[in-house]
Amino acid sequence: MFRFAHNNLNVLDLQRSMKFYAEALDLHETGRIENPDFTIVYLGDSFGSHHKLELTWLKDWKEPYNLGDNEFHVAFTTPDFAAAHKRHEAMGCICYENHDMGIYFIEDPDGYWLEVLPE
Repeated sequence: MFRFAHNNLNVLDLQRSMKFYAEALDLHETGRIENPDFTIVYLGDSFGSHHKLELTWLKDWKEPYNLGDNEFHVAFTTPDFAAAHKRHEAMGCICYENHDMGIYFIEDPDGYWLEVLPE
């Protein structure tokens, strides 16, 4: 009856975040909503997934977002885990690795953690 639509992340600098998500995870813009007070950009993958990542830029917000102690995250799979790890290592965005579980996390410009795991 229900289908996943998107996850939202609020960002301080929309262009910086879009560049990061393109470079780190090959995500591209699939839609946009412009408003005088905010801009929403939907990012999608190259596989045609229905699920989107929604970046919301509140134009008058100037302080870093308080992400709190809630350990929420978005996860991404990759068919070439070693190449993804090498890319993220070169970008300097790996913030946590769990070798026993075979996963790691990268951190975006606003401090959100993104899990990377093999398919």
